[in-house]
Amino acid sequence: MTLSFGTDGVRGDARDELTPEFVETLGWAAAGVLGAERFAVGRDTRASSPEMSEALRRGVQGAGGSAVDLGVVPTPAVARWCDDEQAAGAVVSASHNPWHDNGVKLFAPGGRKLGDDAQHRIERRLGSLLNDPDRAAATGPGASPAVDGVGSIRDTERRGPALMQSAEMAEEARRRHIRSVADSVEGRDLDGLRIVVDAANGAAYRSGPECLHVLGADIEMIHASPDGYNINDGCGSLHPESLQAAVVSCGADAGVAFDGDADRVLAVDHTGALIDGDQILAVCAIDRAGRGRLAGGAVVVTVMANLGLRQAMASRGIGLVETPVGDRHVLGALEDRGLVLGGEQSGHLVFRDLATTGDGLLTAVQLLDTLKRSGRSLHDLAAAAMTRMPQVLLGVPLPAAARSADLDATLGPIAAGAEARFGDSGRVLVRPSGTEPLVRVMVEAADLETARAEADRLAAAIEEALSCL
Repeated sequence: MTLSFGTDGVRGDARDELTPEFVETLGWAAAGVLGAERFAVGRDTRASSPEMSEALRRGVQGAGGSAVDLGVVPTPAVARWCDDEQAAGAVVSASHNPWHDNGVKLFAPGGRKLGDDAQHRIERRLGSLLNDPDRAAATGPGASPAVDGVGSIRDTERRGPALMQSAEMAEEARRRHIRSVADSVEGRDLDGLRIVVDAANGAAYRSGPECLHVLGADIEMIHASPDGYNINDGCGSLHPESLQAAVVSCGADAGVAFDGDADRVLAVDHTGALIDGDQILAVCAIDRAGRGRLAGGAVVVTVMANLGLRQAMASRGIGLVETPVGDRHVLGALEDRGLVLGGEQSGHLVFRDLATTGDGLLTAVQLLDTLKRSGRSLHDLAAAAMTRMPQVLLGVPLPAAARSADLDATLGPIAAGAEARFGDSGRVLVRPSGTEPLVRVMVEAADLETARAEADRLAAAIEEALSCL
């Protein structure tokens, strides 16, 4: 098994790579390392998630833990439950990836993402268990009943006291999450706002509209009918085109698009223009600074943050702390420095004073609350907050043969050449993805044509170099 931890847990193709046996062993390893007697396990709506969730719970139980099934809930709802119950937890989800992928995200007791030390210990324990023939026999094919294989969402159709108890816990977890998000808005008032919500056919298909209805918003839902295969399919935060069209056609004030497990969100203004995570962060940071609620007077961003965000923060005297890509790095910097707000361009924002992890629903509500109090349009609010530097993002497929190679040695000189061509007039970032078999290419320049040309040039050079590994 070659799967390993990326920027947000473990992911792989559930049809042939991320097997139930592997997930069960991961549950065993995580329970042993985190040392929690109880685990809360949630999942998203993809077809393989019931089977993977059951395998994960078996692993936790095999290590002597007690696994609580929270069912289909957003990732931050699991984090909230873990915080309330001081339990460890896991979410079976591949986030924004297509239906055939799946993965496992882990939370330490208290609902926080794992630090490097805990993650490395779980990796070592996992490797040891996978190489133990006695352990492999215990979790091999036939060791436990299947859950109908990929393509089944059978849990919702089963009955019995244990499953009824799980259903009650799942509903309680969802309600706790909705209540905590709604309570983050003073006066709980979004009355008068008309919002289109794209649930990505994912975990927020119920929580999203219920929370916004509680706050008084007028809601129009799209992509809120999950069938196990349509999660993130032409919808959600990676594919906002249908949301942009719906906002304009409905005459809505704004739209919000979640990803499959609802830990991130992007927004759309009334003109149909996309508002990304950098812009959402800028709007919320400026609002909080103006109200004296930006502890430390700084925000945390990753290396992917747009130059326009950096300039906007500097012009308003707001400090900026930079981390590697990944919300756990953002959260680590927030905690280390006593700050409260940070995030990624992808729409994965962390409000550390309100939650233990990134939360798409919470971010959406915080943005909409700022919009309501401002009395302005989201278009004007975002434009006043920052001006985006033209930026092009590309993904170059990473061949299987190159995944174990020294990519830094290959990619470094290519990126350095682009940086030399730009000088101070642009910015280049080349890095392996932590969630998909891709090399990410980011180019910022004074104009879009220059950025696109350089990004294409870089992508071609990288593809050629990778083919030789």
